[in-house]
Amino acid sequence: MTAPGEILHTGAAEYPGLDEWRRLPISQQPAWRDHPDFESSIEALSAKPPLVFAGEVDKLTRRLGAVARGEAFLLQGGDCAETFHGATADRISARIKTILQMAVVLTYGASLPVVKMGRMAGQFAKPRSSDVETRGEVSLPSFRGEIVNGFDFTEESRRPDPKRMITAYDTSSATLNLVRAFTEGGFADLRAVQQWNKGFTSNPAHAKYESTAAEIDRAVRFMEACGADFEKLKRTEFYAAHEALLLDYERALTRIDSRTGKPYVTSGHFVWIGERTRDLDGAHVDYLSRVQNPLGVKLGPKTTADDVEQLIERLDPHRVPGRLTFISRMGAEAIRESLPPLIRAAQQTGAQVVWVTDPMHGNTITAKNGYKTRHFDDVMDEVRGFFEVHRDLGTYPGGLHVEMTGDDVAECLGGSDVIDETAFDDRYESLCDPRLNHKQSLEMAYLVSEALAHP
Repeated sequence: MTAPGEILHTGAAEYPGLDEWRRLPISQQPAWRDHPDFESSIEALSAKPPLVFAGEVDKLTRRLGAVARGEAFLLQGGDCAETFHGATADRISARIKTILQMAVVLTYGASLPVVKMGRMAGQFAKPRSSDVETRGEVSLPSFRGEIVNGFDFTEESRRPDPKRMITAYDTSSATLNLVRAFTEGGFADLRAVQQWNKGFTSNPAHAKYESTAAEIDRAVRFMEACGADFEKLKRTEFYAAHEALLLDYERALTRIDSRTGKPYVTSGHFVWIGERTRDLDGAHVDYLSRVQNPLGVKLGPKTTADDVEQLIERLDPHRVPGRLTFISRMGAEAIRESLPPLIRAAQQTGAQVVWVTDPMHGNTITAKNGYKTRHFDDVMDEVRGFFEVHRDLGTYPGGLHVEMTGDDVAECLGGSDVIDETAFDDRYESLCDPRLNHKQSLEMAYLVSEALAHP
Protein backbone atom coordinates (compact mmCIF):
# COMPACT_ATOMS: atom_id res chain seq x y z
CA MET A 1 0.00 0.00 0.00
CA THR A 2 1.05 3.59 -0.51
CA ALA A 3 1.00 6.38 2.05
CA PRO A 4 -2.57 7.45 2.81
CA GLY A 5 -2.26 11.03 1.58
CA GLU A 6 -5.08 13.40 2.35
CA ILE A 7 -8.02 12.19 4.40
CA LEU A 8 -11.24 12.52 2.45
CA HIS A 9 -14.21 14.28 3.97
CA THR A 10 -17.93 13.77 3.47
CA GLY A 11 -20.19 16.12 1.58
CA ALA A 12 -20.32 14.30 -1.75
CA ALA A 13 -23.99 15.27 -2.11
CA GLU A 14 -22.86 18.82 -2.84
CA TYR A 15 -20.79 17.85 -5.86
CA PRO A 16 -22.49 18.95 -9.11
CA GLY A 17 -24.11 16.16 -11.11
CA LEU A 18 -23.00 13.33 -8.84
CA ASP A 19 -26.56 12.11 -8.31
CA GLU A 20 -27.64 12.30 -11.93
CA TRP A 21 -27.49 8.48 -12.00
CA ARG A 22 -30.63 8.31 -9.87
CA ARG A 23 -32.66 9.56 -12.85
CA LEU A 24 -31.21 7.06 -15.32
CA PRO A 25 -32.02 3.43 -16.19
CA ILE A 26 -30.32 1.04 -13.78
CA SER A 27 -30.07 -2.73 -13.69
CA GLN A 28 -28.88 -5.46 -11.34
CA GLN A 29 -30.00 -3.64 -8.19
CA PRO A 30 -31.86 -5.24 -5.25
CA ALA A 31 -35.44 -4.21 -4.50
CA TRP A 32 -34.81 -2.78 -1.04
CA ARG A 33 -35.53 0.95 -1.19
CA ASP A 34 -38.70 0.38 0.87
CA HIS A 35 -36.94 -1.75 3.48
CA PRO A 36 -37.31 -0.18 6.96
CA ASP A 37 -33.51 -0.30 7.47
CA PHE A 38 -32.50 1.14 4.09
CA GLU A 39 -32.17 4.81 5.02
CA SER A 40 -30.43 4.11 8.33
CA SER A 41 -27.96 1.76 6.61
CA ILE A 42 -27.10 4.39 3.99
CA GLU A 43 -26.71 7.02 6.70
CA ALA A 44 -24.39 4.74 8.70
CA LEU A 45 -22.26 3.95 5.66
CA SER A 46 -22.02 7.62 4.73
CA ALA A 47 -20.51 8.36 8.14
CA LYS A 48 -17.90 5.58 7.94
CA PRO A 49 -14.20 6.39 7.38
CA PRO A 50 -12.91 5.78 3.84
CA LEU A 51 -11.45 2.35 3.14
CA VAL A 52 -8.88 3.79 0.73
CA PHE A 53 -7.44 7.25 0.25
CA ALA A 54 -7.06 9.73 -2.60
CA GLY A 55 -3.27 9.54 -2.58
CA GLU A 56 -3.38 5.77 -3.01
CA VAL A 57 -5.93 6.01 -5.81
CA ASP A 58 -3.95 8.65 -7.70
CA LYS A 59 -0.77 6.60 -7.39
CA LEU A 60 -2.55 3.61 -8.87
CA THR A 61 -3.64 5.72 -11.85
CA ARG A 62 0.02 6.59 -12.44
CA ARG A 63 1.01 2.94 -12.15
CA LEU A 64 -1.66 1.99 -14.69
CA GLY A 65 -0.40 4.76 -16.94
CA ALA A 66 2.91 2.87 -17.03
CA VAL A 67 1.00 -0.30 -17.97
CA ALA A 68 -0.75 1.56 -20.80
CA ARG A 69 2.68 2.61 -22.13
CA GLY A 70 3.96 -0.97 -22.04
CA GLU A 71 6.28 -0.33 -19.11
CA ALA A 72 4.54 -2.62 -16.56
CA PHE A 73 1.99 -5.43 -16.34
CA LEU A 74 -1.26 -5.59 -14.35
CA LEU A 75 -2.20 -8.69 -12.36
CA GLN A 76 -5.73 -8.83 -10.94
CA GLY A 77 -6.83 -11.88 -9.00
CA GLY A 78 -9.19 -13.05 -6.30
CA ASP A 79 -12.55 -14.58 -5.51
CA CYS A 80 -15.52 -14.58 -7.83
CA ALA A 81 -17.58 -13.42 -4.85
CA GLU A 82 -16.11 -12.87 -1.41
CA THR A 83 -17.94 -14.24 1.60
CA PHE A 84 -18.10 -12.82 5.09
CA HIS A 85 -16.97 -16.06 6.73
CA GLY A 86 -14.09 -16.36 4.23
CA ALA A 87 -12.31 -13.24 5.50
CA THR A 88 -9.95 -15.21 7.74
CA ALA A 89 -6.23 -14.61 8.16
CA ASP A 90 -5.37 -18.02 6.69
CA ARG A 91 -7.47 -17.60 3.57
CA ILE A 92 -6.43 -14.00 2.95
CA SER A 93 -2.74 -14.85 3.42
CA ALA A 94 -3.05 -17.81 1.02
CA ARG A 95 -4.63 -15.56 -1.60
CA ILE A 96 -1.96 -12.90 -1.11
CA LYS A 97 0.83 -15.49 -1.31
CA THR A 98 -0.56 -16.85 -4.57
CA ILE A 99 -0.79 -13.38 -6.14
CA LEU A 100 2.75 -12.57 -4.92
CA GLN A 101 4.03 -15.82 -6.40
CA MET A 102 2.34 -15.11 -9.72
CA ALA A 103 3.78 -11.59 -9.71
CA VAL A 104 7.30 -12.87 -9.00
CA VAL A 105 7.04 -15.33 -11.88
CA LEU A 106 5.87 -12.53 -14.20
CA THR A 107 8.45 -10.01 -13.02
CA TYR A 108 11.37 -12.42 -13.17
CA GLY A 109 10.42 -14.00 -16.48
CA ALA A 110 9.46 -10.82 -18.34
CA SER A 111 11.69 -8.27 -16.56
CA LEU A 112 8.69 -6.02 -16.00
CA PRO A 113 7.28 -4.46 -12.84
CA VAL A 114 3.89 -5.92 -11.95
CA VAL A 115 1.00 -3.88 -10.55
CA LYS A 116 -0.66 -6.20 -8.03
CA MET A 117 -4.39 -5.92 -7.46
CA GLY A 118 -6.78 -8.17 -5.56
CA ARG A 119 -10.44 -8.86 -6.31
CA MET A 120 -10.95 -8.44 -2.60
CA ALA A 121 -12.08 -6.16 0.23
CA GLY A 122 -15.29 -5.32 -1.65
CA GLN A 123 -16.13 -8.07 -4.18
CA PHE A 124 -19.38 -9.04 -2.46
CA ALA A 125 -22.00 -8.24 -5.13
CA LYS A 126 -22.73 -10.35 -8.20
CA PRO A 127 -24.86 -9.70 -11.31
CA ARG A 128 -27.40 -12.35 -12.17
CA SER A 129 -29.00 -13.38 -15.44
CA SER A 130 -32.43 -13.56 -13.76
CA ASP A 131 -34.04 -11.78 -10.82
CA VAL A 132 -35.60 -15.06 -9.71
CA GLU A 133 -34.25 -18.56 -9.07
CA THR A 134 -36.70 -21.46 -9.32
CA ARG A 135 -36.23 -24.89 -7.82
CA GLY A 136 -39.11 -27.23 -8.44
CA GLU A 137 -42.25 -25.25 -7.69
CA VAL A 138 -40.53 -22.67 -5.47
CA SER A 139 -39.31 -19.32 -6.84
CA LEU A 140 -37.20 -16.94 -4.74
CA PRO A 141 -35.03 -13.87 -5.40
CA SER A 142 -31.68 -14.80 -6.95
CA PHE A 143 -28.57 -14.77 -4.79
CA ARG A 144 -26.80 -11.47 -5.52
CA GLY A 145 -23.81 -11.84 -3.24
CA GLU A 146 -23.62 -11.61 0.53
CA ILE A 147 -23.77 -7.81 0.48
CA VAL A 148 -27.42 -8.22 -0.64
CA ASN A 149 -28.82 -11.56 0.55
CA GLY A 150 -27.94 -15.08 1.66
CA PHE A 151 -27.06 -18.12 -0.42
CA ASP A 152 -29.41 -20.57 1.33
CA PHE A 153 -32.55 -21.23 -0.71
CA THR A 154 -35.07 -20.00 1.85
CA GLU A 155 -37.42 -17.04 1.80
CA GLU A 156 -35.72 -15.45 4.80
CA SER A 157 -32.20 -15.90 3.46
CA ARG A 158 -32.97 -14.60 -0.04
CA ARG A 159 -34.75 -11.47 1.19
CA PRO A 160 -32.53 -8.42 0.34
CA ASP A 161 -31.26 -6.79 3.53
CA PRO A 162 -29.52 -3.36 3.36
CA LYS A 163 -27.87 -3.94 6.74
CA ARG A 164 -25.63 -6.41 4.92
CA MET A 165 -23.86 -3.39 3.37
CA ILE A 166 -22.58 -2.49 6.84
CA THR A 167 -21.25 -6.03 7.29
CA ALA A 168 -19.62 -5.83 3.87
CA TYR A 169 -17.90 -2.57 4.85
CA ASP A 170 -16.68 -4.01 8.16
CA THR A 171 -15.41 -7.18 6.46
CA SER A 172 -13.65 -5.11 3.79
CA SER A 173 -12.01 -2.98 6.47
CA ALA A 174 -10.73 -6.07 8.31
CA THR A 175 -9.48 -7.56 5.04
CA LEU A 176 -7.62 -4.38 4.10
CA ASN A 177 -6.03 -4.26 7.55
CA LEU A 178 -4.61 -7.73 6.97
CA VAL A 179 -3.55 -6.91 3.41
CA ARG A 180 -1.68 -3.83 4.59
CA ALA A 181 -0.03 -5.78 7.40
CA PHE A 182 1.03 -8.56 5.03
CA THR A 183 2.36 -6.33 2.25
CA GLU A 184 4.05 -3.71 4.42
CA GLY A 185 5.14 -5.72 7.46
CA GLY A 186 7.71 -8.08 5.96
CA PHE A 187 5.41 -10.83 4.65
CA ALA A 188 6.01 -9.62 1.08
CA ASP A 189 9.80 -9.24 1.49
CA LEU A 190 11.32 -10.54 -1.75
CA ARG A 191 14.05 -12.20 0.28
CA ALA A 192 11.33 -14.54 1.58
CA VAL A 193 10.31 -15.59 -1.92
CA GLN A 194 10.95 -19.27 -1.14
CA GLN A 195 8.79 -19.13 1.99
CA TRP A 196 5.69 -18.29 -0.06
CA ASN A 197 5.61 -21.85 -1.35
CA LYS A 198 5.36 -23.36 2.12
CA GLY A 199 2.04 -24.93 3.02
CA PHE A 200 1.11 -25.72 -0.58
CA THR A 201 1.05 -29.27 -1.93
CA SER A 202 3.84 -29.89 -4.42
CA ASN A 203 3.13 -30.41 -8.11
CA PRO A 204 4.95 -29.54 -11.40
CA ALA A 205 4.04 -25.83 -11.12
CA HIS A 206 5.40 -25.68 -7.56
CA ALA A 207 8.60 -27.47 -8.57
CA LYS A 208 9.11 -24.92 -11.33
CA TYR A 209 8.46 -22.12 -8.85
CA GLU A 210 11.03 -23.55 -6.42
CA SER A 211 13.61 -23.34 -9.20
CA THR A 212 12.66 -19.74 -9.98
CA ALA A 213 12.75 -18.81 -6.29
CA ALA A 214 16.20 -20.34 -5.89
CA GLU A 215 17.51 -18.25 -8.79
CA ILE A 216 16.01 -15.09 -7.30
CA ASP A 217 17.46 -15.95 -3.89
CA ARG A 218 20.96 -16.35 -5.36
CA ALA A 219 20.64 -13.02 -7.18
CA VAL A 220 19.48 -11.27 -4.04
CA ARG A 221 22.31 -12.71 -1.93
CA PHE A 222 24.83 -11.64 -4.58
CA MET A 223 23.49 -8.08 -4.56
CA GLU A 224 23.52 -8.03 -0.75
CA ALA A 225 27.17 -9.04 -0.82
CA CYS A 226 27.78 -6.11 -3.15
CA GLY A 227 26.26 -3.73 -0.60
CA ALA A 228 22.94 -3.10 -2.35
CA ASP A 229 20.17 -1.47 -0.31
CA PHE A 230 17.12 -3.73 -0.30
CA GLU A 231 14.77 -1.52 1.68
CA LYS A 232 12.30 -1.47 -1.21
CA LEU A 233 12.22 -5.25 -1.33
CA LYS A 234 10.71 -5.48 2.14
CA ARG A 235 7.27 -4.33 1.09
CA THR A 236 5.08 -4.10 -1.98
CA GLU A 237 2.19 -2.02 -3.25
CA PHE A 238 -1.10 -3.92 -3.32
CA TYR A 239 -4.39 -2.46 -4.47
CA ALA A 240 -8.00 -3.49 -3.84
CA ALA A 241 -10.54 -3.79 -6.67
CA HIS A 242 -14.12 -4.91 -7.16
CA GLU A 243 -17.07 -4.55 -9.51
CA ALA A 244 -18.96 -1.34 -8.72
CA LEU A 245 -22.29 -3.08 -9.14
CA LEU A 246 -24.23 -1.90 -6.09
CA LEU A 247 -24.51 1.86 -6.58
CA ASP A 248 -26.21 2.44 -3.23
CA TYR A 249 -23.04 1.14 -1.56
CA GLU A 250 -20.61 3.00 -3.85
CA ARG A 251 -22.51 6.28 -3.51
CA ALA A 252 -22.57 6.06 0.29
CA LEU A 253 -18.79 5.54 0.32
CA THR A 254 -17.97 8.36 -2.08
CA ARG A 255 -16.02 11.21 -0.50
CA ILE A 256 -14.71 14.58 -1.64
CA ASP A 257 -10.92 15.05 -1.61
CA SER A 258 -10.06 17.97 0.64
CA ARG A 259 -7.11 18.86 -1.62
CA THR A 260 -8.84 19.02 -4.98
CA GLY A 261 -12.55 19.10 -4.18
CA LYS A 262 -13.16 16.11 -6.47
CA PRO A 263 -15.10 12.90 -5.66
CA TYR A 264 -13.47 9.53 -5.07
CA VAL A 265 -15.10 6.17 -4.50
CA THR A 266 -13.40 5.07 -1.28
CA SER A 267 -14.67 1.48 -1.24
CA GLY A 268 -11.64 0.40 -3.29
CA HIS A 269 -8.75 1.75 -5.33
CA PHE A 270 -10.00 0.40 -8.67
CA VAL A 271 -13.59 -0.36 -9.63
CA TRP A 272 -15.00 -1.79 -12.82
CA ILE A 273 -18.28 -1.79 -14.73
CA GLY A 274 -19.54 -5.23 -15.73
CA GLU A 275 -20.68 -6.50 -19.10
CA ARG A 276 -24.30 -6.36 -17.92
CA THR A 277 -24.18 -2.76 -16.67
CA ARG A 278 -22.07 -0.87 -19.24
CA ASP A 279 -25.12 0.71 -20.91
CA LEU A 280 -23.87 4.04 -22.26
CA ASP A 281 -27.06 5.76 -21.14
CA GLY A 282 -27.29 3.90 -17.85
CA ALA A 283 -26.64 4.77 -14.24
CA HIS A 284 -23.35 2.90 -13.80
CA VAL A 285 -21.49 4.60 -16.64
CA ASP A 286 -22.82 8.00 -15.63
CA TYR A 287 -21.91 7.68 -11.96
CA LEU A 288 -18.42 6.32 -12.43
CA SER A 289 -17.64 8.88 -15.12
CA ARG A 290 -17.79 11.50 -12.35
CA VAL A 291 -15.31 9.96 -9.88
CA GLN A 292 -11.50 10.10 -9.96
CA ASN A 293 -10.70 6.40 -9.50
CA PRO A 294 -9.14 4.45 -12.35
CA LEU A 295 -11.93 2.44 -13.96
CA GLY A 296 -12.33 -0.86 -15.73
CA VAL A 297 -15.02 -1.97 -18.17
CA LYS A 298 -15.73 -5.60 -19.07
CA LEU A 299 -16.13 -6.19 -22.82
CA GLY A 300 -17.86 -9.33 -24.11
CA PRO A 301 -17.87 -10.77 -27.66
CA LYS A 302 -20.88 -8.69 -28.70
CA THR A 303 -19.12 -5.39 -27.95
CA THR A 304 -18.83 -3.12 -31.00
CA ALA A 305 -16.16 -0.66 -32.05
CA ASP A 306 -18.70 2.12 -31.53
CA ASP A 307 -19.27 0.92 -27.95
CA VAL A 308 -15.55 1.24 -27.27
CA GLU A 309 -15.30 4.71 -28.77
CA GLN A 310 -18.29 5.98 -26.80
CA LEU A 311 -17.10 4.42 -23.54
CA ILE A 312 -13.80 6.22 -23.96
CA GLU A 313 -15.58 9.52 -24.59
CA ARG A 314 -17.74 9.07 -21.49
CA LEU A 315 -15.17 7.65 -19.07
CA ASP A 316 -11.87 9.09 -20.29
CA PRO A 317 -12.69 12.37 -22.07
CA HIS A 318 -9.37 13.95 -21.06
CA ARG A 319 -7.31 10.96 -22.26
CA VAL A 320 -5.53 10.36 -18.96
CA PRO A 321 -3.10 7.42 -19.25
CA GLY A 322 -4.22 4.68 -16.87
CA ARG A 323 -7.67 6.13 -16.25
CA LEU A 324 -9.45 3.45 -18.29
CA THR A 325 -8.87 -0.30 -18.48
CA PHE A 326 -10.72 -2.52 -20.92
CA ILE A 327 -11.09 -6.08 -19.62
CA SER A 328 -11.97 -8.44 -22.47
CA ARG A 329 -14.01 -11.54 -21.60
CA MET A 330 -14.64 -13.06 -25.00
CA GLY A 331 -14.33 -16.82 -24.63
CA ALA A 332 -11.60 -18.91 -26.22
CA GLU A 333 -13.57 -19.38 -29.45
CA ALA A 334 -14.26 -15.66 -29.96
CA ILE A 335 -11.18 -13.81 -28.70
CA ARG A 336 -9.14 -13.90 -31.92
CA GLU A 337 -12.00 -12.56 -34.06
CA SER A 338 -13.82 -10.22 -31.67
CA LEU A 339 -10.96 -8.37 -29.96
CA PRO A 340 -8.97 -6.83 -32.89
CA PRO A 341 -11.66 -4.35 -34.07
CA LEU A 342 -12.07 -3.08 -30.49
CA ILE A 343 -8.35 -2.44 -30.10
CA ARG A 344 -8.25 -0.60 -33.42
CA ALA A 345 -11.24 1.53 -32.40
CA ALA A 346 -9.53 2.54 -29.15
CA GLN A 347 -6.34 3.43 -31.03
CA GLN A 348 -8.27 5.80 -33.29
CA THR A 349 -9.44 7.84 -30.28
CA GLY A 350 -5.91 8.55 -29.07
CA ALA A 351 -6.68 7.19 -25.61
CA GLN A 352 -3.96 5.32 -23.71
CA VAL A 353 -6.08 2.52 -22.29
CA VAL A 354 -4.91 -0.64 -20.54
CA TRP A 355 -5.91 -3.89 -22.24
CA VAL A 356 -6.48 -6.83 -19.88
CA THR A 357 -7.75 -10.35 -20.50
CA ASP A 358 -10.34 -12.02 -18.30
CA PRO A 359 -10.13 -15.60 -19.61
CA MET A 360 -12.60 -16.94 -17.06
CA HIS A 361 -16.10 -15.61 -17.68
CA GLY A 362 -16.38 -16.42 -21.38
CA ASN A 363 -15.52 -20.07 -20.82
CA THR A 364 -18.06 -21.13 -18.18
CA ILE A 365 -19.90 -24.39 -18.76
CA THR A 366 -22.08 -26.72 -16.69
CA ALA A 367 -20.56 -30.09 -15.82
CA LYS A 368 -22.57 -33.31 -16.11
CA ASN A 369 -23.05 -33.35 -12.33
CA GLY A 370 -24.57 -29.84 -12.38
CA TYR A 371 -21.64 -27.73 -11.20
CA LYS A 372 -20.61 -24.57 -13.03
CA THR A 373 -17.03 -25.08 -14.18
CA ARG A 374 -14.38 -24.14 -16.73
CA HIS A 375 -11.86 -26.21 -18.64
CA PHE A 376 -8.37 -25.06 -17.77
CA ASP A 377 -7.31 -25.62 -21.41
CA ASP A 378 -10.04 -23.21 -22.60
CA VAL A 379 -8.93 -20.60 -20.09
CA MET A 380 -5.30 -20.93 -21.22
CA ASP A 381 -6.32 -20.80 -24.89
CA GLU A 382 -8.08 -17.47 -24.36
CA VAL A 383 -4.92 -16.11 -22.73
CA ARG A 384 -2.89 -17.27 -25.73
CA GLY A 385 -5.41 -15.71 -28.09
CA PHE A 386 -5.20 -12.40 -26.23
CA PHE A 387 -1.43 -12.29 -26.68
CA GLU A 388 -1.65 -13.39 -30.31
CA VAL A 389 -4.05 -10.57 -31.15
CA HIS A 390 -1.84 -7.93 -29.57
CA ARG A 391 1.26 -9.36 -31.23
CA ASP A 392 -0.41 -9.24 -34.65
CA LEU A 393 -1.59 -5.64 -34.11
CA GLY A 394 1.67 -4.42 -32.57
CA THR A 395 -0.15 -3.36 -29.39
CA TYR A 396 0.59 -4.15 -25.77
CA PRO A 397 -1.19 -6.92 -23.80
CA GLY A 398 -1.32 -5.13 -20.47
CA GLY A 399 -2.76 -7.48 -17.91
CA LEU A 400 -4.46 -10.58 -16.59
CA HIS A 401 -7.73 -10.68 -14.62
CA VAL A 402 -8.54 -14.06 -13.05
CA GLU A 403 -10.89 -15.58 -10.53
CA MET A 404 -8.55 -17.55 -8.31
CA THR A 405 -7.91 -18.62 -4.76
CA GLY A 406 -4.96 -19.70 -2.68
CA ASP A 407 -6.94 -22.68 -1.43
CA ASP A 408 -6.79 -26.25 -2.74
CA VAL A 409 -10.25 -26.20 -4.29
CA ALA A 410 -11.54 -28.25 -7.21
CA GLU A 411 -13.69 -25.97 -9.37
CA CYS A 412 -12.00 -25.78 -12.80
CA LEU A 413 -11.31 -28.95 -14.78
CA GLY A 414 -7.81 -29.90 -15.88
CA GLY A 415 -4.37 -28.53 -15.11
CA SER A 416 -1.10 -30.43 -14.71
CA ASP A 417 -2.40 -31.86 -11.43
CA VAL A 418 -5.59 -32.98 -13.15
CA ILE A 419 -8.96 -32.14 -11.59
CA ASP A 420 -12.05 -34.00 -12.78
CA GLU A 421 -15.72 -33.80 -11.88
CA THR A 422 -15.43 -36.41 -9.14
CA ALA A 423 -13.55 -33.89 -6.98
CA PHE A 424 -16.35 -31.30 -7.03
CA ASP A 425 -18.48 -32.81 -4.28
CA ASP A 426 -15.66 -32.53 -1.73
CA ARG A 427 -13.66 -29.49 -2.87
CA TYR A 428 -16.04 -27.12 -4.70
CA GLU A 429 -16.45 -24.07 -2.44
CA SER A 430 -17.39 -21.07 -4.62
CA LEU A 431 -20.89 -19.65 -4.13
CA CYS A 432 -20.95 -18.32 -7.70
CA ASP A 433 -18.37 -18.94 -10.40
CA PRO A 434 -15.52 -21.50 -10.43
CA ARG A 435 -12.01 -20.30 -9.56
CA LEU A 436 -8.52 -21.48 -10.43
CA ASN A 437 -6.81 -23.08 -7.46
CA HIS A 438 -3.29 -22.22 -6.34
CA LYS A 439 -1.58 -24.72 -8.65
CA GLN A 440 -3.54 -23.71 -11.73
CA SER A 441 -2.86 -20.02 -10.99
CA LEU A 442 0.90 -20.66 -10.95
CA GLU A 443 0.68 -22.59 -14.22
CA MET A 444 -1.07 -19.63 -15.82
CA ALA A 445 1.57 -17.21 -14.51
CA TYR A 446 4.30 -19.18 -16.28
CA LEU A 447 2.37 -19.15 -19.55
CA VAL A 448 1.90 -15.39 -19.37
CA SER A 449 5.51 -14.85 -18.34
CA GLU A 450 6.73 -16.72 -21.42
CA ALA A 451 4.37 -14.75 -23.67
CA LEU A 452 5.63 -11.44 -22.26
CA ALA A 453 9.28 -12.49 -22.55
CA HIS A 454 8.85 -13.62 -26.18
CA PRO A 455 6.30 -11.28 -27.78
